[in-house]
Amino acid sequence: MSEKRFLFSGFGGQGILFAGKFVAYKGLMDDKQVSWLPSYGPEMRGGTASCGVIVSDESVGSPIVSNPNILVAMNLPSLDKYEDSVESGGMIFADSSLIERKVKRDDVKVFYIPATRLARDNGVPTLANMIIVGKIMKELGEFEGDSLNAALKKVISAKHADMLEVNLKAMRLGAEY
Repeated sequence: MSEKRFLFSGFGGQGILFAGKFVAYKGLMDDKQVSWLPSYGPEMRGGTASCGVIVSDESVGSPIVSNPNILVAMNLPSLDKYEDSVESGGMIFADSSLIERKVKRDDVKVFYIPATRLARDNGVPTLANMIIVGKIMKELGEFEGDSLNAALKKVISAKHADMLEVNLKAMRLGAEY
């Protein structure tokens, strides 16, 4: 059985819930069983936000991700809080633009992506989240295929349909990093 347990974490306003929702929809497009469980602090922007996503070949018993095998840490408090919970052999994706320290563990695969800087330098300042998602998809061997576009079309509202290509650009930046 294949099961991926993602934990996305960062400040509110960094697109944590959006990134998680995208991964969940991509799982649905790939005919997987999925759960998506958002959690955020009282502030809309600037508070803490996290999102657990499970993508599995079998039914998901509980949506709670307490031991992720894939952690996305978009800020230092998130890395500090969740680093030790990652399953041995798992992966940690850290936004090295905002996190200066290195991961302390040596039993996980770590990717330092300067996502916030890359987003700013490439004219997509609000899409550091999707740069990291692009890197994740590349590392999982899931960057190619129709499910990326199909999932983006599900999570981007019709009102913001013009953002489809911009999100794809951000994901390509991450995949190529």
